[in-house]
Amino acid sequence: MAKVEHPLQALKAYLPTGSFEPVVDLINFYKVHLTVTKARKSVLGDYRHPFLGSNHKISVNGNLNKFEFLITLLHELAHLLCFEQYKNRVEAHGKEWKNIYGQLLVQFIKLEIFPDDIRKSLQKTLLNPAATANGETALLLVLRTYDAVKKEGQTYVAHLPEGTVFESLQGRVFKRGAKRRIRIECVEISTGHVYSFSPLTEVKVIQ
Repeated sequence: MAKVEHPLQALKAYLPTGSFEPVVDLINFYKVHLTVTKARKSVLGDYRHPFLGSNHKISVNGNLNKFEFLITLLHELAHLLCFEQYKNRVEAHGKEWKNIYGQLLVQFIKLEIFPDDIRKSLQKTLLNPAATANGETALLLVLRTYDAVKKEGQTYVAHLPEGTVFESLQGRVFKRGAKRRIRIECVEISTGHVYSFSPLTEVKVIQ
């Protein structure tokens, strides 16, 4: 996996206006080795605790828009702060982590750097943060409206009315079904097989 090392000043290009200084303060205080990576399908960010004298390590995907980059970074910083306080004595995404992550979000919400729609979605997240950044479906759907590059003709499965026929990016054709808890059931037209889709799956609607 290709990784890009950036001096801290270059980090400003990845962050919303007004968030750079408090982020750098945290990185410097806890001696974080921060890496910006190319896009990863399964994760948006990652945290590794110190081992044999190494520093805390955090990586964040560099293809995220500024708001999503910051929130992903805060998610991983919450893991760092949780490790600092509890080491490995608590669950990775237990109540301790949720409390710390919530406090971080509140701290940055108070800086008034988020647009109203993101701020409102974050306030809902505070009630029960998801275990992964990818798990915050409602929040991510709001965040991704701020992507600089819009993919023409593509939308998310979550935005499709039930019964809509669509084509996956691999060229297979499905009909959107009902939502089951978090994921959405869709039927492949050619086989009749039912598949479970993430609401954030990008697809093309067939007119």
